[in-house]
Amino acid sequence: MMRVPVPARLKKAVRSWFDSRYISVADHRQDIKDALWEVQTLRREVTTLQEEVRRLRAVRQQGPQSAAQAAAATAVAEVAEKAAEAHRLAHETAQALDRILQNEVLLWQAVDELRAANEGAAGGGQSCA
Repeated sequence: MMRVPVPARLKKAVRSWFDSRYISVADHRQDIKDALWEVQTLRREVTTLQEEVRRLRAVRQQGPQSAAQAAAATAVAEVAEKAAEAHRLAHETAQALDRILQNEVLLWQAVDELRAANEGAAGGGQSCA
């Protein structure tokens, strides 16, 4: 094998051409990670769709009357869930408001005590003079 002197500009041009044509190892690894993440996401979506297909087939096999009953039962269950959630939120809101009102009472009591202490100090200073 012979070595031939090559100008630096030519070496740089050839290297930049190779770099632009080929992907680096780090970029390749990142591409593989991204592809794996997309495959996992698609796998989850396919699993969800398969479960939906099974559910719809089960509803279809039950017959039209049973399907209507199942839909009604689902609607009732959704309303019950929403009602339970609304009750829970109302209860939490009531507790939070109760704490706020208690803190407000404590705050006003502290303000009244400070006013009384300031009036007592101002009144006591005038009577001693």
